[in-house]
Amino acid sequence: MTDLSPDPFSPIQLGPVRLRNRVIKAATSEGRSPEGLVTTDLIDFHRSFAEGGIGMTTVAYCCVSPQAASAPGQIVMSDKALPGLRRLTDTVHSAGAGISAQLGHAGVVAHKRLTGVTPLAPSRFINPSSGAYCREIRRDEIAGIIDQFGDAARVAVDAGFDAVELHFGHLYLPSSFLSPLLNRRKDEYGGDIDNRSRLVREIARRVREVVGNRVAIIAKLDMDDGLPGSIWIDEALRTVQLLDIDANLDAIELTQGSSVYRPMYLFRGDVPVREFAKVMPTMVRPGLRVLGKAVMGNYPYEDLYMLPAARQFVPIMKNTKLILLGGITNREHIETGIREGFDFVAMGRALLREPDLVNKMIADPGTRSRCNHNNRCMVTVFGRTHCVLDPQQRYGSAESMDVTAGETIRR
Repeated sequence: MTDLSPDPFSPIQLGPVRLRNRVIKAATSEGRSPEGLVTTDLIDFHRSFAEGGIGMTTVAYCCVSPQAASAPGQIVMSDKALPGLRRLTDTVHSAGAGISAQLGHAGVVAHKRLTGVTPLAPSRFINPSSGAYCREIRRDEIAGIIDQFGDAARVAVDAGFDAVELHFGHLYLPSSFLSPLLNRRKDEYGGDIDNRSRLVREIARRVREVVGNRVAIIAKLDMDDGLPGSIWIDEALRTVQLLDIDANLDAIELTQGSSVYRPMYLFRGDVPVREFAKVMPTMVRPGLRVLGKAVMGNYPYEDLYMLPAARQFVPIMKNTKLILLGGITNREHIETGIREGFDFVAMGRALLREPDLVNKMIADPGTRSRCNHNNRCMVTVFGRTHCVLDPQQRYGSAESMDVTAGETIRR
């Protein structure tokens, strides 16, 4: 039978943007912005993916405010950051790729010692991973958060980005509103899934009002987060349906898991307990070494591991394209995603291992990724994200930051 699937490496439209192919570098928090500003290190990091052949790279994690940070070394979207952001987008464009800014508010994932404020949640919550108390966000503060996303999107447009990615996943603040486990509100932002979807819809609407059709708008959204009583596919389907009806998004990147508990549900594969213990506070290390797999989760790696859940979303899409994530490491996986009805694929760990993997797949369709899913790159987000199997550290540094002692982000 003749394969009539589109060439995964041919140009494709994403909203107002023309990308050279369907492969997107997924957001992997970089930790290369210690002052909340772009550095040469960050530019070199994304240049490597652009020169390596991807269609678009995603800059993560870009805070919508200083209080929105989830870890040290993250960009704060502000006018002060504009000159560096323009150098970054110009560099990526000169290498032939598009560039997206992932915009997020950490919510319950934040640390007071980092941001200087108590983390926010839909309802009062104790983060089981950090033990941090998270206060309930007030109704008037919700409007401010929505405006912060709009303001951050305006900075992205002014900086020359081709797209913005709204982080609606992993139990960060917008995602936590979708979770019945975290959201016990009695107002219009709580209750049934239509109400719990209100915040993400209002953020998407506000961002569209700000950017118009100047850039593409993507949302990264959980299909399920692996936590009993939290986000699951049935309600996620309704949230995606509502976002699709609103038609404020150009694409949705489907994801799984949380940054609150059992993070391995997102990554799959080896559980780097020893490595995580080394960067945790001294008093936490013995318990983590003993209970690490129970706390982090232990899920075997499989190719295309998000596909069984993600294919449920294909039939309901009318206005919005879909991006497949999870266990995509070779051309066959990309082509499978396209045949299943996805318009784009996103790759993370495989590109950390080989930034030029796309060029290799174009030159040799039989190319196989060298990523072995040891997941030690997860721990490097506390410093500068990189593949630990890169002996020359060409794309990152072995240096680390102490997340428990990081200075408060400068305002």
